[in-house]
Amino acid sequence: MGTTNAESSPRPLGVGVVGLGWMGRLHASSYRGLAARYPELGLAPRLVCAADPLPDNQRAARAQFGFERAVDDVAEMLADPEVDVVSIATPNFLHRDVALAAARAGKPFWIEKPMGVDAAQSREIHEAARAAGVATAVGFNYRHAPAVENLRALVAAGRLGRITNVRCWLYADYASSPDGPLTWRYDRSRAGAGVIGDLLSHGADLVQYVTGQGIAEVSAATDVFLRERPIPTSAGVGHGAVEVGTERGAVGNEDWVAALATLADGTRATLESSRVARGHRSDYALEVYGTEGSARWSFTRMNEFEVMIGDGGLEHGYTTVLAGAGHGDYGRFQPGPGIPMSFDDLKAIECAQFLTDVVGGVGGVDDGARSGAAPNTADGLSAAEVTEAIVRSASSRSWVDVPQVEGPTWGA
Repeated sequence: MGTTNAESSPRPLGVGVVGLGWMGRLHASSYRGLAARYPELGLAPRLVCAADPLPDNQRAARAQFGFERAVDDVAEMLADPEVDVVSIATPNFLHRDVALAAARAGKPFWIEKPMGVDAAQSREIHEAARAAGVATAVGFNYRHAPAVENLRALVAAGRLGRITNVRCWLYADYASSPDGPLTWRYDRSRAGAGVIGDLLSHGADLVQYVTGQGIAEVSAATDVFLRERPIPTSAGVGHGAVEVGTERGAVGNEDWVAALATLADGTRATLESSRVARGHRSDYALEVYGTEGSARWSFTRMNEFEVMIGDGGLEHGYTTVLAGAGHGDYGRFQPGPGIPMSFDDLKAIECAQFLTDVVGGVGGVDDGARSGAAPNTADGLSAAEVTEAIVRSASSRSWVDVPQVEGPTWGA
């Protein structure tokens, strides 16, 4: 990451956050803790304004997180000259309008994934950011795990030989109860393709980031296992915590997906995701296989990875490595191996990468090369093109080509 003179007075940076649910609150916490973890940036983020329609979230923004103001009008927040950067942590169907407005206002933005409800919306966001020349970040936080960063380094250095195949799965059970409320997450017009955009977009990003190769074609199958859910009778925050009635409605997007993929260099990959896999709370994993060895990582044991290189004779097999200094940004958070980092720390890394690009003047992706530290809108569009190709493949029961995107950071 780029550095500034941290010995001088820290540079204030006004922050606006749109959406104060779980993820918006995590963004706010990441900004507040930046100076302690990344002092060399010489930045002092200031929580200026939160925009959220729920009065309880507005009160929390001020009382719990220290925002100077909280409003229900996004346009009012974007018009504030004291807001220098914006976080977009709203439900998916609001992403495009907020991102386009932020780009028009010349505000760099950090947006959660999936960027839009489909590839067309994601393309609009990407092109608006390019045209405005603003720095962007997209919430592909799992790539920031120190173990994942080291898997990428092993591949790039050729330690695993020629990569032959990759396996990635993201299993969860947050939607496994048939009595879970029929929120916006199950509406195709507001959430897109269900678990494909929600979880498998992370898988597409991980595969492309770690291998440095784009996904070129896919063949997929999808299904909806829980076809009806109770209709909510009250508003809520996050995945649940809403009241429901006796009336039920139809689920409009996917519960499960499995895909075969071919990468640009011919490497094979398998990707699978489910939001209804009972017992799997957040079981996200990546395995990379090569001619000289292999490595694997699981989010359930985020702070370690397994690696096998060469022929170990009678001891042939995986060695477990605890993340430590030299693996990604681990040393920013803990003094030595064996002390766990958290999910929240991955968002703190993402925040630092975003602000590194902001102060470094990174904006737009014009030459097809890596443009900055953070995963940006090119990465968001690339994942959206993969997930949309998966939807088309499942519908047509055929192999589908994935359009390639100019300038995603996974290609650096």
